[in-house]
Amino acid sequence: MIDIKIINLAANTKNYGLKKNGTYTASCKNTTCGDRVKIQIYSKNGMVKDLRYETESCIFCQASASILSNVIKSIHEKDLKKEIEIVYKSFNNGKIKLPKKYYLFKPLINKKYKNRTNCILLPFNAILKALRI
Repeated sequence: MIDIKIINLAANTKNYGLKKNGTYTASCKNTTCGDRVKIQIYSKNGMVKDLRYETESCIFCQASASILSNVIKSIHEKDLKKEIEIVYKSFNNGKIKLPKKYYLFKPLINKKYKNRTNCILLPFNAILKALRI
């Protein structure tokens, strides 16, 4: 059974839907399950101002994209790679503590959802692809 917290996270669609032009755009597909995510990053002077997304995916990918669209605002593009690396390490090694702003990902980092890691990390992969980092 899926935790109600994950359902509520996925239901937050405040940043769902693409606009005409983003500073950076990328699409990614999970070859294991077929999930797809498309993101648009709006940046000014190297600072992320907004992230919009659309998904054709499972609830885990939807929840991840929703959380991510809220937490990466006001982060400098150069710092995103470091932060994403920490998140990847947290997913692969539960002993590494997530940065405070990524705390909403805690329900997704659960042993019973370990087989959904690729779904959860797909929006992060799209960001790295969009920024070419």
